[in-house]
Amino acid sequence: MKIKVIIQLLAFYAILAMPGIVRSQPPRGPLVISPQVNADKSVTFRYLAPLANEVKLSGQFLRAPVAMTKDAQGIWSVTTESIKPDIYPYNFQVDGVGVMDPANVAFFPNERFKASLVDIPADAPSVYSLRDVPHGTVSYEYYPSVEGSTGTLVVYTPPGYTKEKAKKYPVFYLISGTTDTEETFYKVGKTNFILDNLIADGKAKPMIVVMPYGNPAARIAEQKGLSKPADIINRDSEDAVKRAKFFETDLITNIIPYIEKNYRTLTNRENRAIAGFSRGGGQTLRAAFNNMDKFAWVCSYASYISPAEMDKGFSHIGGDAAKTNQQLKLLWSGIGTEDFLYKGTVEFEDYLKAKKVNFKSYVTDGGHTWMNVKKYMNETLPLLFQ
Repeated sequence: MKIKVIIQLLAFYAILAMPGIVRSQPPRGPLVISPQVNADKSVTFRYLAPLANEVKLSGQFLRAPVAMTKDAQGIWSVTTESIKPDIYPYNFQVDGVGVMDPANVAFFPNERFKASLVDIPADAPSVYSLRDVPHGTVSYEYYPSVEGSTGTLVVYTPPGYTKEKAKKYPVFYLISGTTDTEETFYKVGKTNFILDNLIADGKAKPMIVVMPYGNPAARIAEQKGLSKPADIINRDSEDAVKRAKFFETDLITNIIPYIEKNYRTLTNRENRAIAGFSRGGGQTLRAAFNNMDKFAWVCSYASYISPAEMDKGFSHIGGDAAKTNQQLKLLWSGIGTEDFLYKGTVEFEDYLKAKKVNFKSYVTDGGHTWMNVKKYMNETLPLLFQ
């Protein structure tokens, strides 16, 4: 009887070992290390694609995609020149198709494009470096959103939040950019590390940061199994204003009440701030100007509202500048000189100047990038709730 059982087991394992039966382990190629940051700040990128005809590297540290070369093992590689320290998105163009780097676990959360991230460290710690300081906590939350959908949030609570059970905190609502997700300020902007460092250095007040998904229409479509709506082409269009209003409704009627119910928050306007990048900046300005009873601190990162829309929809901002200046403890506008929204931002700031509305302006070099967003946060976080 025992011999029969042994024979059956041997036969079973023999079948498992047959080609085509064992599918849990895919074929293993050579180990690929990518990206490899070198001592001189150059970076070597590698991609395993033995059957590809052409592979290029594309990244925000390059002016144009560069060709990669293939070795005998089918690994394509290229080494860049020295790159200015920062965090950059990149991907590979494999026979014309953009793909992420499969050897890299760091990725750029986005609705449309798929990119990986390379962190080129500076010789000295940067504003977003992981330092030996007390750290806050990052949590993922689900909340009841518009039209019966379920919304998603990333929430940062400062160091000490879990220990000081009676303490309440101001709240900073930080809105994602065009096609970005609720994770982008966290994973690309490194909001948690920037704030950890500023708090540790005594430069910023401890605060809760709420990072929503800025495109509730896309989330509704996703949960209903429908196609996501097309991206907005004209930021000043009626459709753009309508979508911003949709997000504003979600923010005011769902997100803020959820946060104030589930977190220890200070609930007056003086302890609420709001900011956003790109599309999120436009949503920020519109939501804040429509709800002056809700926010006293307002920051626009590379965005604006046109003078025509200001006169049509927000005439009270410039129409009674004295009241606006009394209500807003901070109105802040930041832009890069190479940003494609630079002209519109300057026109918005000129409008505010002409109406005698107080604001702080911050101009840096560079374009419409998350490298600049980290600069904007480093400038504004110390100003909030002071």
